[in-house]
Amino acid sequence: MQARVTGVLGLITATAAGLGLSAMAFAPATPARPAPRVRTAYVVNNVSGTVTPINTATNRPGKAITVGIGGSKDQAYAVAITPNGKTAYVLNNSDGEASSVTPISTATNKPGPPISVGENPVAVVITPNGKTAYVGLLGGSTVVPISTATNKPGPPISVGRGGTLFDMVVTPNGRTVYVYWGFGTAGTVTPISTATNKPGPPIAVGHGGFEMAITPNSKTLYVTNYETSTVTPVSTATNKPGKPIKVKGGPLVGEIGITPNGKTLYVASASTSTVTPIAVATNKPGRAIRVNVFFGTSLPGGSIAFTPNSKTAYFVDGNANTVTPVAIATSKVGKPIKVGVFPCFIAITPNGKTAYAVNGLANTVTPISTATGKPGKPIKVGDGPVDIAITP
Repeated sequence: MQARVTGVLGLITATAAGLGLSAMAFAPATPARPAPRVRTAYVVNNVSGTVTPINTATNRPGKAITVGIGGSKDQAYAVAITPNGKTAYVLNNSDGEASSVTPISTATNKPGPPISVGENPVAVVITPNGKTAYVGLLGGSTVVPISTATNKPGPPISVGRGGTLFDMVVTPNGRTVYVYWGFGTAGTVTPISTATNKPGPPIAVGHGGFEMAITPNSKTLYVTNYETSTVTPVSTATNKPGKPIKVKGGPLVGEIGITPNGKTLYVASASTSTVTPIAVATNKPGRAIRVNVFFGTSLPGGSIAFTPNSKTAYFVDGNANTVTPVAIATSKVGKPIKVGVFPCFIAITPNGKTAYAVNGLANTVTPISTATGKPGKPIKVGDGPVDIAITP
């Protein structure tokens, strides 16, 4: 086939020369480079019941998107974005009938009709294939699946009796959603099969846990145990817990994360102002790193962020109003970066160039250049920002 194509091109060139035409006139046009994709950061404003979209190329906020009533009646709480980047799902947490999930089209930033799920939705995860959003209800110990194709909720899935639902994660292979719930000091994790939406037997993991993280290869789930200052590894193949890993200080809310390359788990302790790295391959803890960390939020999962190349970890200190970078390879602590009042969440763009710190009491978001460690001009958002997600 290659010889045939070459012969045809030679004939065209010879013909062009005979006609006195330049062969360049027949050269294929160079395809135009696609315009760089502009990503949007969506900031959830708890008190005002809105979401603020931020253009990450310009750091300009767009018009606030109303998703809840606002104030004490219906508070926006958390957000998750589908893997194709087309829809953001926002939880509206309320003690009354107004509790719902609002889908937002990222193409237009228009909210769709609220999806009724039950009282006090506090956690949301979306399967890697983008087909289902799972919403956890705080006091009901139930999880509601939502079809992203129709935005219709399915039958609630019971994950326990009584207790409180704290956190959810979905395996990167999309097979299982793990739900942490507890009553008093006892805590368990319930696995849900995404193929059937059936819960499996609860897994006993420890006492006073709040947050979970899962390795990129989907093999190991880690759960914090506040009362015993440990982290419990769980094999996802067997759903059997392993030996608890001792860390320094009590791992508080919002302080566990795994590097994108899956090599290191970080567990932060506000009580000792330390971060303990744990080698995922061996589950052996390393030497604790002295880093000021203070979260003071009941929302798990957003106070640690990593650059996509796994070179730098960023830790939020809501007490000192700073974000501290740590070099992952050397554990060298960088200079704390001053941001706004009470930073509570942080997210990094997919290209790794910018980190966004959500300042809960300043009603702003601070962009940080990961190349220089310099903060940019604070971006004004709504009242009481509590969460952030960036389109992929």
